[in-house]
Amino acid sequence: MSDDRQALKQLGVQYSLDVLPAQDIKAVPQALEKLPRTVMERYCALPYDICGGVLCVAMSDPADLYACEDIRQIAGMQIEIHLCEREYILRSIQICCDGADFRPISNRREVTANEDAAIEIVDSLISCGYDEHASDIHIEPFEEHTLVRMRIDGLVGDYRTFPKELHAKLIARIKILADLDIAEHRLPQDGNITTQANGNRISLRVSVVPTVYGEKAVLRYLTTSCEIDDVQTFGMSGDNYKKLTKILSSHSGMVYFTGPTGSGKTTTLYMILEMLSALPVNICTIEDPVERRIARVNQTEVNNAAGIGFANGLRALLRQDPDIIMIGETRDTQTAEISVRAAITGHLVLSTLHTTDAASAVVRLRDMGIAPYLAANALSGIVAQRLLRKVCPECSQEVPPTAEEREIIGHDSRYIRRGKGCPHCKFTGYKGRIAIHEVLYIDKTLRRMISDGESTDALHDYAVRQQGMKPLKAFAAELVNRGVTTPDELIRASLF
Repeated sequence: MSDDRQALKQLGVQYSLDVLPAQDIKAVPQALEKLPRTVMERYCALPYDICGGVLCVAMSDPADLYACEDIRQIAGMQIEIHLCEREYILRSIQICCDGADFRPISNRREVTANEDAAIEIVDSLISCGYDEHASDIHIEPFEEHTLVRMRIDGLVGDYRTFPKELHAKLIARIKILADLDIAEHRLPQDGNITTQANGNRISLRVSVVPTVYGEKAVLRYLTTSCEIDDVQTFGMSGDNYKKLTKILSSHSGMVYFTGPTGSGKTTTLYMILEMLSALPVNICTIEDPVERRIARVNQTEVNNAAGIGFANGLRALLRQDPDIIMIGETRDTQTAEISVRAAITGHLVLSTLHTTDAASAVVRLRDMGIAPYLAANALSGIVAQRLLRKVCPECSQEVPPTAEEREIIGHDSRYIRRGKGCPHCKFTGYKGRIAIHEVLYIDKTLRRMISDGESTDALHDYAVRQQGMKPLKAFAAELVNRGVTTPDELIRASLF
């Protein structure tokens, strides 16, 4: 036991206080909101829970009676002191607050629904969301308050609450930034925001829709600070990267990237476009919206109000002498038909589809009215993708899997890793995400099978047996066995 820990235990005996194991502190936002960060750091005190109207505070020096009284008065409630190491408390404050003051605005100053408060709040939310690696910010009106939530690592969690009277000004500020009609409250509106946060240029897609309690706004980050594992191989394993490189080297054909919303398809496409842009080729895109600007790539944005959709935008691009075309999403039969014919006539066409796995993309094309012989001749490859949350490296621990979990990952698995929860991962047990893929290379046999209208299962089985394709389920189970993710993530991603 360290000297600091031993001294803390002696203090606990002297003052009849509990000593908290560092990993057992799970700070909740309602408690963090009770003290400004400056006060937390001044007294080395972390408010981490509220029990029976009493604020639980972790401190390293219970003898500082002035600090205890000051905390009680600022929080406006009785406090209960628990002991913890000073170093851990200061680190937890830094991670939990991350530069933001959690104390509600109503406690820092009188809240008035004015433009100054709205400007400060919206700017702070955008900056904090970027720092937290959020993909979306949700500003939601309810009967008695406004709730702000953020999607981090694929899951939406509560972040802040604000008084109801401030909501209209927050929405108005967002509309001004996104160049939307601030007088329109009955119809949905979409726009874009470009701003700065911590010296970084940030682009956001804005959607505003009416609800029963007012307008809800969702701000989606189009450029984020998220890190990607193995960026040189597009986040893929070595075998999958080799297959994709072979598919792209044909310089013609249709390549689909499939998966549900939020599976990272567009991110993968952009990394591929950046790689291809170094070649002596003409690359054109039609996107809704353009999420990232890429040098040497001609990007066109869908504008339905101006009459530019995926189908007619694609027709126009074909008159621009392109070598490579990227279609943000294949949504309808018309777009699918044009892109397939473009692939057959010598263009490399990249696009996305919403299907559960690689082989299902063939059936999806049939459902959209594409003749099997056309799909067979056009397709070069299909990549299915998912994103799984990774176990937090700071608080992960080995635990035996349950019987149900062994069914998912294999009976020979004696241990898996789970995150206990710590300030580093915001007490979720997860930190960051990892991409998994399955790559279907369309060879001569698969072309014949697709032309003959064979089933998804038959296409999948052939790829596994003859091409060595590792299915998404097998890839994910392997990551669980390696301690990278958990069985819960496999279930959440609908892989089992």
